[in-house]
Amino acid sequence: MIAHRICPLCEACCGLELGIEAGQITSIRGHDADVSSAGFLCPKGAALGELHADPDRLRAPLVKRDGAFVEVSWDEAFAEIERRLPPIRAAHGPNAVAMVLGNPTAHKAGLLLYGARLTRALGTANVFSASTLDQMPKQLAAGWMFGHWLSVPVPDIARTELLVILGANPMASNGSMWTVPDFRGKAKALQARGGKIIVIDPRVTETAKHADRHLTIRPGGDVFLLLGIVHTLFADRLVKLGRLAAHVVGQGELEAAVAEFAPERVAARCGIEAVTIRELAHQLAATERAALYGRIGTCTQEYGTLASWLVDVINTLTGHLDEPGGAMFAKAAAFAANTLGTPGIGKGITTGRRRSRVASAPEVFGELPMTCLAEEIETPGEGQIRAAIVIAGNPVLSAPNGARIGAALDQLELMISLDIYLNETSRHADVILPGFSSLAEPHFDVAFPQLAWRNTARYSPAALEPPAGHPAEWQMLVRLIGIVKGRGAAVDVAALDDELAAEDVARAAGPAAPMVLAQVSQWRGPDRLLELALRSGPYGDRFGMIPDGLTLAKLVAAPAGIDLGELAPRIPELLRTPSGKVELAPPALIADLARARADLDRAVPALVIIGRRHLRSNNSWMHNLPMLASGKFRGAAMVHPLDAARLALRDGGRARITRGERMIEVEVEITSDIMPGVVSLPHGWGHAQPGTQLRVAAERPGANLNAILDDALRDPLSGNAVLGGVAIEMAPIADFGNS
Repeated sequence: MIAHRICPLCEACCGLELGIEAGQITSIRGHDADVSSAGFLCPKGAALGELHADPDRLRAPLVKRDGAFVEVSWDEAFAEIERRLPPIRAAHGPNAVAMVLGNPTAHKAGLLLYGARLTRALGTANVFSASTLDQMPKQLAAGWMFGHWLSVPVPDIARTELLVILGANPMASNGSMWTVPDFRGKAKALQARGGKIIVIDPRVTETAKHADRHLTIRPGGDVFLLLGIVHTLFADRLVKLGRLAAHVVGQGELEAAVAEFAPERVAARCGIEAVTIRELAHQLAATERAALYGRIGTCTQEYGTLASWLVDVINTLTGHLDEPGGAMFAKAAAFAANTLGTPGIGKGITTGRRRSRVASAPEVFGELPMTCLAEEIETPGEGQIRAAIVIAGNPVLSAPNGARIGAALDQLELMISLDIYLNETSRHADVILPGFSSLAEPHFDVAFPQLAWRNTARYSPAALEPPAGHPAEWQMLVRLIGIVKGRGAAVDVAALDDELAAEDVARAAGPAAPMVLAQVSQWRGPDRLLELALRSGPYGDRFGMIPDGLTLAKLVAAPAGIDLGELAPRIPELLRTPSGKVELAPPALIADLARARADLDRAVPALVIIGRRHLRSNNSWMHNLPMLASGKFRGAAMVHPLDAARLALRDGGRARITRGERMIEVEVEITSDIMPGVVSLPHGWGHAQPGTQLRVAAERPGANLNAILDDALRDPLSGNAVLGGVAIEMAPIADFGNS
């Protein structure tokens, strides 16, 4: 049998064609007819069968008894939660329970949609997610400029003539906050039609190797480069707002704010010569169809929000925002807030509605920084976290100072983990609730069509039968909601789901709610929420008012998806700012420039560290699959030959990296692909921790970059962790490899 499936393993969301015999995956190839990925397949998608069959994947609930995990029935697991969770909330209030959400949550409609419902039911202010480890600066800047957290412009790569990539490696990631399957193919097509690609990165990345030009930049210097470009655009009279002139405010305030950041002033700080900064500004302004794209490297640093904002500012000032071939906005078929309500104006975003109890870090997008989690557990007092529900998260590896997080988790009165593995974080849990194989559940990407290179709608029915008696993840979450609401562990999941859906529809549809509910009555769980979102969305049938409109039934009948067309201009319709304008100069960002101004003359450390991404990996959760873990070890620390000679390091030898009192040991790879003064170590490794069940990952555990990073170092606006550009020391270890 052949089944078609959207890959859930990274943001590319590629369409796959699965061969299935007797419930087993016999082949995986790209689905040639898929309207988004057109047959592209990367190694992660090819390994989906191994993930399904992985013997280490948990298949039954675990409860910790006398310090050891034992398998129990589902009823026993939920009874344990009911026995322990409500008394904690009753004694200490809703904030005593934290929600911790990991990256895979974004790839599962059930986890994403019902995780939000569980958070509302808990009523807790203590919500933490992986967003503050990699992307919150981009979301915050977009919210201030355009009015919503997911109104993020992405390069219109199919039509651009110049693509400038800053601190990103889409050849390895196939986009990050930019769903662009087969970036390599699209980049080659761009160059074949005469276009150019410029990569600005401390490392000669996979993307840089295929670019027309590569420029090295000092880690953390992105904001200074971008300010130099903005200064040049104003000083050399290159600003051209074009069609957007009537829809932009704050140009004067912005010009005044960048007056001190001339290219000659910022060159030393970013490591790029002033003449090159001016050249980049002129090239972006002079090219008819151009886009500047910045990602992980621009976000995971101390100026993450400023850098993310300035990327969109430059696209705006050069006339490339919301224009074909420039940086454009997707128009998703479902769940996109910028397609709902009154077009062109809105309430915008609000931050800092509350602050973390210990560090006083502001809430952003309803979340507190992940780096505040440990201190909120450790510190006694009103509001102390005493229980946590961790959904598909592994902050012990993915967040700075993971050892502290692990120790804090052990102090909790109750930790519940929804995870398919016994990993570095879930090993601290009292109860683990494992999901079944993603191939046994329907799939729809909630967030990624809002960031896609082309407008499409795609849905995958379950390719395999779920295990008998094993609830879906959304059903587990509904059962937890039942416990929180006092309905008990034996709550009727279907009935409670009906109630939750009815409440949602009543809020949205008012008197029409009974009619709307009747029209979606054939669906349950996430499918029902998807049906509601599709039919009320920009392409929907409006519950019969537009007969040719989109419904879930039409998506089910289209295994290759439905093509909704190339990106099209959306301003002013997309805007949800109170002014109804693109805000070029949000006050908090203009004020934060004072930090950069004071930092212009800071001395550059002799050695700093950055992370990196690989096509066969995604954070910490793909190192247990033989197909992806085989071959050359990809967890080594890259060091430039000049630094290696200065530090007496040998290729293939081992070294000690220290930052203050923290230390890790790494394998050394000497290569000119990294700039002098910079070490690159991939994020998400460090699997040699006791009590885990990740046998393949443990064979070559690698070193945990985050173990040496400071959990108090954050971008003050977004709360995002600083994961790169921090000073380190490095020295050889006198072992066989260095003798």
